[in-house]
Amino acid sequence: MASKKGSVALTAFFTNLFGNFPKLMLTNLLFAVPTAVLFGLFSLINSITAIKSNFILLLALIPLFPFYAGVVQVTSHMVREEENINVFQNFISGVKDNFLRFLVHGAVLYAAIFLSYYSIVMYSSLGKANGVFYMPLALCIVVSVFFLFAFYYIPPMTVTFDISMKNIYKNSALMTFGEFKHNLVATFGIAVFALVCLTVLLCCYVPVAVIIATIVLAALFIPSIVSFIINYSVYKPMYSMIVGKDDKRKEIDKKMENRRKGQFYDEEETKKSVADDFTDIKIDEDGDGDEYIYYNGKMVKRSVLLKLKSKAEKGGEE
Repeated sequence: MASKKGSVALTAFFTNLFGNFPKLMLTNLLFAVPTAVLFGLFSLINSITAIKSNFILLLALIPLFPFYAGVVQVTSHMVREEENINVFQNFISGVKDNFLRFLVHGAVLYAAIFLSYYSIVMYSSLGKANGVFYMPLALCIVVSVFFLFAFYYIPPMTVTFDISMKNIYKNSALMTFGEFKHNLVATFGIAVFALVCLTVLLCCYVPVAVIIATIVLAALFIPSIVSFIINYSVYKPMYSMIVGKDDKRKEIDKKMENRRKGQFYDEEETKKSVADDFTDIKIDEDGDGDEYIYYNGKMVKRSVLLKLKSKAEKGGEE
């Protein structure tokens, strides 16, 4: 049964992927323009500075990340299986509506890569001299994986929901553990795609061909397909979690508001929990409507029970 579900999900994934392939290529081309400009600019800055570090070049990720919002916006529509997706309009709207938030995400991502890389390199070097340092090395690897999984959720959550940055990061952190299976699926999908790209590059025996193939893969395929794989793996559980939590929050807020008003029962819950057939209830209709009556383990207002009885009687006549 599990294998059947897996094969159906895999078939649906490839059907969706290949059905949207031209749109994914167009999305990637739109993203390739700012990518080329920003990495070209930071490459120039890197070449004229005395530091000449790859992390100067990677600073381009910060101003580039808002444009990735456009990619995420388009691929999230594809994952929801929407028809007639306007790639250009959705891409521009994704960038415009989420520019500042994704700028912050870009800075966080850069810091995460910087700290993870240097921590792992440092403790790897120290571990060769003293095995004790392999313990903090293992911790650094776990933290790096945590950041990786968190960034599976941060971009799609930002473009989908109008929630605070604090809640975006909190929910993403919770889902790194809570949705571990889906995170592994996303990671596996990215690894398979990376293997396909590597195979293409290995088939290019001439250095010039390798350069051309790298440019083609980056310009037409990699960012949009990676975003599609991530969204396809995590979007549905993420959406269910946020919507479910939002419904629960509204329910709790309503209860708290009732308590502040001195209302210590919840009418909606009462309606759900009390039996559907109220026709046999004997209630003095001339009594005080605000009087509480003990019924079915709850204290319920007389007026509420009368309404429920009336509704039940009308339902029986129908």
